[in-house]
Amino acid sequence: MTVGLAPITAADVPEVARFMQTELNPRVDATQWAGALDVPWVAHAPNHGFLLRDEDKVVGAYLAYYSERTIEGRTEPFCNLGAWCVLESHRSHGLRLLRALLAQKGYHFTDLSPSGNVVPLNKRLKFQVLDTTTALVPNLPWPTLPGRCSVSSDASVLSATLDGEDLRIYGDHQRAAAARHVVLLSGGEHCYVMYRKDTRKGLRVFATVLHVGNAALFHRYSRHLSRYLLLHEGAAATLAELRVVGERPPAAVTLRTSRPKMFRSPTLGPENIDYLYSELTCLAW
Repeated sequence: MTVGLAPITAADVPEVARFMQTELNPRVDATQWAGALDVPWVAHAPNHGFLLRDEDKVVGAYLAYYSERTIEGRTEPFCNLGAWCVLESHRSHGLRLLRALLAQKGYHFTDLSPSGNVVPLNKRLKFQVLDTTTALVPNLPWPTLPGRCSVSSDASVLSATLDGEDLRIYGDHQRAAAARHVVLLSGGEHCYVMYRKDTRKGLRVFATVLHVGNAALFHRYSRHLSRYLLLHEGAAATLAELRVVGERPPAAVTLRTSRPKMFRSPTLGPENIDYLYSELTCLAW
């Protein structure tokens, strides 16, 4: 058996997308898999990850999402490790994909959705575990006083309201398939919130917060957001990591266990890692 390893090029994406649909998650169709790799932000991506090919057939793939982030005035290149799938018959070759990704010099690596057996492997490869302590907020139809705060997902409102870093982040993620955007407006203040819909225990009724632009306003009007997510998104609960939102929101309970997220960097610390420009914003599952 001769199994070849190669970077995923644009020409390979349709075949890799069909492979991921068939072998990993049929709820995500091939068009969605392919679209997720066409990131909406500007990135100097050397590949879309790596694949394994046995003769002319794809037998494994590890997807990757690249970005350049500005941290403390420096441009830092990131590689976010996405979905990883290898046929059982070729499982012994699976580590070649991870080694190929990590062999790329100069990148900070994140793995924001590692499966259970990947976590100990990542630890052996010098990945650090982020503190993902998560609060679950029940989304209820809270009564609200008119005029105190409004919540809008209208693109024109977002574009006219946001400024600075939040406006840049919104522009970069406006076309990202899994990212959803709202702005909380109160007087002359606003808070930009990016979130995604998630499925837990077979129920797609959760909103997961990915970014908060103004934590103080977010907590002041968290019930307005909860009401909006229930009535407009059908989200029965919000999942809010404390490292993203800053503190436990009112009426929330802290989950006993939270899903792991990891990173590997020679120079950056956990405070420099967020969930933007990643698979979490590009792929809805």
